[in-house]
Amino acid sequence: MTARPAVAGHGPRAAGATVYGPPTDRDNLARFAAIWSRAIYPVTATSMTRAEFEQHLLPLARTLKDTLHAERFDPRDAAPVGAGLVDAHCTDPEALPSILGVIDAYLVLYCGPGLDLPAEECRVRCSRLQHAVAVGFSHALRERTLHEQESISRAALTAKSEAEGALAESEARFRAVFETAAIGIGIADLEGNVLEVNAALTRMFGSEAYIRHRRTGDWVHPDNASGTEDLNRRLVRGERDHYEIEKAYPRADGSVLWANVQVSLLRDAAGRPRYQLALLEDVTERRRLLERLRHQATHDALTGLPNRALFFERLDQALAGSAEDRRIGVCYLDLDGFKAVNDSLGHAVGDRLLVAVAERLRGCVTSPDQLVARIGGDEFVALYADPPSLRSVTDLAGRILKTLSTPVLLDDRQLPVHGSIGIVHGKVGARGPADVLRSADITMYRAKERGGNRYEVADPDADARAITRHGLTNQLPSALRHGEFFVEYQPLIGLEDGAVLGAEALVRWCHPVHGVLGPDQFIPLAESTGQIVPLGRWVLEQAAQQARDWQDGHIAGPAPRINVNLSPVQLGHPDLVAEVAAVLDETGLEPSALCLEVTESALIGAHECALKPLRRLADLGVAIALDDFGTGYSNLSSLRWLPVSVLKLDRSFTRGMRQQPADPVELKIVEGIVSLAHTLDLTVTVEGVETRAQAEHLRALGCDTAQGWYYGKAGPADQLHMLTLADAS
Repeated sequence: MTARPAVAGHGPRAAGATVYGPPTDRDNLARFAAIWSRAIYPVTATSMTRAEFEQHLLPLARTLKDTLHAERFDPRDAAPVGAGLVDAHCTDPEALPSILGVIDAYLVLYCGPGLDLPAEECRVRCSRLQHAVAVGFSHALRERTLHEQESISRAALTAKSEAEGALAESEARFRAVFETAAIGIGIADLEGNVLEVNAALTRMFGSEAYIRHRRTGDWVHPDNASGTEDLNRRLVRGERDHYEIEKAYPRADGSVLWANVQVSLLRDAAGRPRYQLALLEDVTERRRLLERLRHQATHDALTGLPNRALFFERLDQALAGSAEDRRIGVCYLDLDGFKAVNDSLGHAVGDRLLVAVAERLRGCVTSPDQLVARIGGDEFVALYADPPSLRSVTDLAGRILKTLSTPVLLDDRQLPVHGSIGIVHGKVGARGPADVLRSADITMYRAKERGGNRYEVADPDADARAITRHGLTNQLPSALRHGEFFVEYQPLIGLEDGAVLGAEALVRWCHPVHGVLGPDQFIPLAESTGQIVPLGRWVLEQAAQQARDWQDGHIAGPAPRINVNLSPVQLGHPDLVAEVAAVLDETGLEPSALCLEVTESALIGAHECALKPLRRLADLGVAIALDDFGTGYSNLSSLRWLPVSVLKLDRSFTRGMRQQPADPVELKIVEGIVSLAHTLDLTVTVEGVETRAQAEHLRALGCDTAQGWYYGKAGPADQLHMLTLADAS
């Protein structure tokens, strides 16, 4: 909300007040680093003090911020952050969820979004940064593990070298090296028959007999990469002397051995290939650690479902298809009423409900090309890579809604669960992940607006309108600062003599892209965000100053009165009366020259507390008009208790007066309202007068003033008295 000018003795610089500036980037980075330090320092085996560790995190935090806001975003630039944490001895795998959790919860809060980076894109980037940090952490931890096993690696190289020398020098020396080596060593002939194995290799596989009963070519496993057999064939043919590969082997007990394998070709004195020498380093535990880290980085800790990072990774892959007819399907699910569960039953119950929902969603996945992920809070998303048709995607959405329709039983309490789903389906094309998710999110909210517990399919035109509304909402504050709004004035005409008695101030937005926008296009947005308060204050200031200028330049008779619309949001603002009084004081405008228009829906049946500000304004001498009268369930008896002096009839009362003869029922209704209003000492204004016939009927019925296109459209202030009677009939 834009701050109003300070009244003497009450502004931000009143005596004794302290002025604080907004936090700087350095402050925000320091706060983020402090939160990060509190989360991961307890599980870090470092000799640094807490303060020193926090200082160590500052450059890593800056790297995250710079990568987040980079013009050419590349999440890989954040990988050194993971390595930096390992360098600080943050090597416990249990620390990774805390590392990523703080980034997920606080990076966008303290380091974005900015004017150049939309909030949704900022959140998408943050998710991908977490993945990059996890990858950097995993790689650095792997290198650290390799470094710690350096002695074993040196033993492997020594064993290879000494084995080759021993074969040439003496069997005794070879045996000593072969049997005492810390890594597994095996020798096979060129056909793959195993000739010799050492004790370390036997321990790795669990049985010497198990090893000797197989040729080297028999060691196959489905997890191995393709091409291993070709490497070995080239080696035994003498086309290469060695190769290195990470490979899976089935053990004697049925478990899997992962080994880093170095295979070398041994030649005789004449240079002819004779044997294969294999050195095996057991990396099973290291691989399990890396898989565990990978799982923690890509899965939701509460539900176990894939998280936002893994979803976007899979979505990237699905969108990378080159086939022209390749399609994508996304179902964006948000639970209806989940906030009420958290607020009434507590977050612990809410978490258990999310776990139950996640378990049900798992059952909706029926093929490997489908994925269900939790992307935050009570929001889930289902990805369908290359679905055969839109029907297959809507069937998936239907299964989700059906599985949620049964209440969840928690502690003998049945909790109903419903959700709203936005569906995106179409060709891959040039769409990016953020665009797809934004469209699904917009469509999901359309499903909520239509009652929830349903799905809606994305529509490009509806998306465009929603994006435009969102953009206008975000631009409202800056538009007010940059002077993009202006006010036009529509004349209020006395029906008795046709004189200009006043004008209604109507705000317009001169948008740099969309052109001139009417109030119906942005006032609801301003009301929903609270921006109507500073905008309404600005309109009141402009209109009051214009009314004062008319007074100063008026020669004879009363100067035109100014009517200004008052939003229900403004009516509830605690400073309304003070602001109106301040504007009157600043402009020197008499209160009687100002009329504030409030809609019927905001006043009829309103509580006395809501009417109190209007009563105070009426006591000041400001006129109050009841606008759009007749559009709601009007309680005519309540008019005598309202602090209003003007009744503005809605244009719907005059439509039947355009025809000849006029609708007699409509004439009677207006005649009755005018009679009642005059009995209550209210003046009657009629909106939407477009024809001479309407004007004559209203004058005959005793209406006091009118406005409409027959008298003139809204225009600049200097054209107020230049009326051109334009009959719309």
